[in-house]
Amino acid sequence: MVEMLAAPPPLTARPAWQALRAHARHTEGDHLRDLFAADPTRGTRLTAEAAGIYLDYSKQRVSDRTLELLIRLAESSGLPGRVEAMFAGDVVNVTERRAALHVALRAPRSASIHVDGVDVVPEVHDVLERMGRFASDVRDGTWRGFTGRRIRTVVNIGIGGSDLGPRMAAEALRHYSDRSIEVRFVSNVDGTNFVEATRDLDASETLFIVSSKSFTTAETMANAGAARAWVVEALGDASAVGRHFVAVSTNAEAVRAFGIGDEQTFGFWDWVGGRYSLPSAVGLSTMIAIGPEQFRELLAGYHAMDEHFRSAPLAENVPALHGLLTVWNTSFLGMGSMAVVPYDEYLGSFPAYLQQLTMESNGKRVTESGEPVGHATGPVVWGERGTNGQHSFFQQLHQGTATVPCDLIGFLEPLNPVGAQHDLLMAHLFAQSEALAFGKTAAQLQGEGSPEWLVPHRVSPGNRPTSTLLLDRLTPYSLGSLIALYEHSVFTQGVIWGIDSFDQWGVELGKQIAASILEGFDDASAGARDSSTTELMRRYRERRGGSAVPTARR
Repeated sequence: MVEMLAAPPPLTARPAWQALRAHARHTEGDHLRDLFAADPTRGTRLTAEAAGIYLDYSKQRVSDRTLELLIRLAESSGLPGRVEAMFAGDVVNVTERRAALHVALRAPRSASIHVDGVDVVPEVHDVLERMGRFASDVRDGTWRGFTGRRIRTVVNIGIGGSDLGPRMAAEALRHYSDRSIEVRFVSNVDGTNFVEATRDLDASETLFIVSSKSFTTAETMANAGAARAWVVEALGDASAVGRHFVAVSTNAEAVRAFGIGDEQTFGFWDWVGGRYSLPSAVGLSTMIAIGPEQFRELLAGYHAMDEHFRSAPLAENVPALHGLLTVWNTSFLGMGSMAVVPYDEYLGSFPAYLQQLTMESNGKRVTESGEPVGHATGPVVWGERGTNGQHSFFQQLHQGTATVPCDLIGFLEPLNPVGAQHDLLMAHLFAQSEALAFGKTAAQLQGEGSPEWLVPHRVSPGNRPTSTLLLDRLTPYSLGSLIALYEHSVFTQGVIWGIDSFDQWGVELGKQIAASILEGFDDASAGARDSSTTELMRRYRERRGGSAVPTARR
């Protein structure tokens, strides 16, 4: 039996934390203009590179001393040992008493990683090989629907990590996809999502992937039930389910009851969290879209960053540095959010993917031992493609009262060259990095002849921190390394803050309450509720029953 950890000394009382707090106060007035002026080599020194990703963090509000203290904090928090524990399959998800071994999903067959005394790598590769055979059969037409027609559309039904991961990857790697097969996604329990996703489809050419570890996830199973009814009604035979559905689940009995055979069921493991599950069978829709070989390139990119994270010194470790900079901005500089701006059309869903990865992992208010944290934890993550974001929220980034750190992601080579547009795209990326860092002073504007009355409106204070991540080209490999970078950054943050980055108990509360409210729709006397919820439910029940719009409250 794994016991909860004994409470260590509060993080805020430790010497390394207190040294950083004092340093933050001491450097409060420092500006990036001055830091660059004092060190002409800063832009080349404060960089790191790994697995095809170049990280320029010179425009973060840090000095050599800041980095020294952050690394000291990481070491005193036991980060190197926790990294090894995760890779070794030890229990690092403390509250659920399990390993968090997503790194095993992309380990080569020659690796050996044990969980509870069992090497899990062979089983991982067995599932990957089964996935590869099935994906190839769908892609080349060997696998056909109930009426003998080829599959033209794959619809992934899932929610959370079972949707955000494969959705993001399918969009990001669309350049490499087989365009004769369209991949769509259904996640929202709002019936509109299912109706619009299937409105123009032919059931005889549609394959559904139902992705739910337990095969009981309420939203997923509601959509799966709607899909089953749609297929049976269109094809007129319940046995058609076996040719138009596959499952990603560990609940074989429930999957069989649904009508899906064992050969069309792909399992995964308790030590895989949903938001880390893309490299598992959850990524089957992505594999069908891009093919097994490209999917293995995705895994190779993940693994390359995994190995770097595990072996590189902290001062050169790209994910660790990224995580430490996030801790610095969040806990010491008081910056409660973080924008991610990819300068690539294919990465439109990447910020939403990182929202779950970061906020579900580190949106915690107690430590692993159950003690309240005494500091800020996980930032709010949001973003949009560049250059679209420049014409929506960048005004606030430049001149707003809140300082928001940004990650700017760009690729040196375009996948779809059109004239000189890639030059324009990259010029905007570099310009935003420079403008956010250095801004424009009143003196500069006056020197340019700006009218005095307009000067205050045009001043941009600068000193807004950014990190720039440059990659050669958006490929399956580079996407894998980019995702792994953020995964390990999130882990680094969690270790420093002393929180469990792998549980998500807050998500469960809403699910439990929703189940009891659902019961109350049919039985008004079921359960005592607060006056607000009771009234909201009453109004819904009246309209749900087809009655007139409820009158105003008496």
